[in-house]
Amino acid sequence: MRTWLKELREQKGMTQEEVGKAIGFTRQYFNMIETGARGEPLPVDTAKKIAVTLGFDWKLFYPDDMLEAP
Repeated sequence: MRTWLKELREQKGMTQEEVGKAIGFTRQYFNMIETGARGEPLPVDTAKKIAVTLGFDWKLFYPDDMLEAP
C-alpha cells in the first residue's frame, strides 16, 4: 500500500473519486494505484497527473534506481 499517497490525498481533503475524476480515471483505478494493486511500474504520464493533482514530485512513485539511465 502506498500509505504516503493516501495521506497526501487526505491532506488535500480529496476522495479517491475526486482524484480519479481529476486525472481522468475511475475511483476503482485510482484505488488500485493507492493500494498498490495496480501493478508496477506505474505509467509516467499517470504518475505525473496524480502528482499535479495532489501537489507532489511524480518521482516519488519510482525508486531512485528506476530513474537512472543505463
